[in-house]
Amino acid sequence: MDRTRSVKVGLGVWSLIVALIALVVLTFLPTPYVIQRPGPVYNTLGTAADKDGEQLPLIAVEGAETFETAGSLDLTTVQVVGNRQRTPSWFELALAWTDSSKAVVPLDSVFPEGVTTEERDAQNATLMVDSQHEATAAALGELGYDTGAQVAVVEAVEGTPADGVLEADDIITAIDGSPVDSAKQLRQKIQDAEGSAVELTLLRGGEEKTVKVTPQERTADGKTTWVVGVTLRTDYDFPIDVTIQLDNVGGPSAGMMFALGIIDTLTPGELNGGEDVAGTGTIEADGTVGPIGGIRQKLYGARDAGADYFLAPESNCDDVVGHVPDGLTVVSTSTLEESVHALEVIADGGDVSALPTCD
Repeated sequence: MDRTRSVKVGLGVWSLIVALIALVVLTFLPTPYVIQRPGPVYNTLGTAADKDGEQLPLIAVEGAETFETAGSLDLTTVQVVGNRQRTPSWFELALAWTDSSKAVVPLDSVFPEGVTTEERDAQNATLMVDSQHEATAAALGELGYDTGAQVAVVEAVEGTPADGVLEADDIITAIDGSPVDSAKQLRQKIQDAEGSAVELTLLRGGEEKTVKVTPQERTADGKTTWVVGVTLRTDYDFPIDVTIQLDNVGGPSAGMMFALGIIDTLTPGELNGGEDVAGTGTIEADGTVGPIGGIRQKLYGARDAGADYFLAPESNCDDVVGHVPDGLTVVSTSTLEESVHALEVIADGGDVSALPTCD
């Protein structure tokens, strides 16, 4: 009996030793995953530190009257733990899997093969700058300002219909006689033509010209599109100066909250009624709100920062359902106009439950 017991004890000790050795080995083995967790939250109505640590208004406006604000319109972020140089350990992944505020995602989905961390950061910084321009255009457009939008050619791709027809810095003012003021609008007109030749009116070196180009059919992932082979940008001539100060944050997902912060700054009263509201979503100049990544982490980050309401892109609703932290009310939105309306209902103490949500 004693011998049996000692054998069992011995096996138990060896099992524990093997488990500890396995745990140590797994701790140092590389993994093909990274962890997403809630990142810092920034109030677009408040201040943010610049590269020297000085607190500056996150949104500053010159050339127009501004008004006092209250409460918060928070933009939310996601932090990534790990990179190609150092991935989280299996032990860290196990802990993250049990935490509803975190997500374990494939390394390649965040850091594509062949792209360094520095290159990824540079791309995200560019996306952030673009989102600030689009947010300014969307906000001023919502307020009735003329943003002086112009569609300009960045380059014509060699071997495409645009090659030899369009040149860098051409300003496209119309397609088939219809004025255009955004790259999105121009692309849609090309799709509507369904392969027929289109006539483009443009300014080249200050002179107006008319050219014809026949779109080329492209099929990818089972979807057919028509392209002319040109890279475009939209330039703006804003009537007022809007400066957005936010260092060390990249990507386009803060666009909608930037736009709401600009609108609140330029309008009397408190757009949010002094409440604490957070949100996320890309923005286009026409006010379209688009999807973002890491929304589950952003929901928890908003809750932890004290927000009572969260504006979520309608296109992210599938990722929201079943993952809303207690105490947070989510309103779904697909346009800047809808977001403004939601804030007006919140400010007036209206029936928030009647607003669109993620079911």
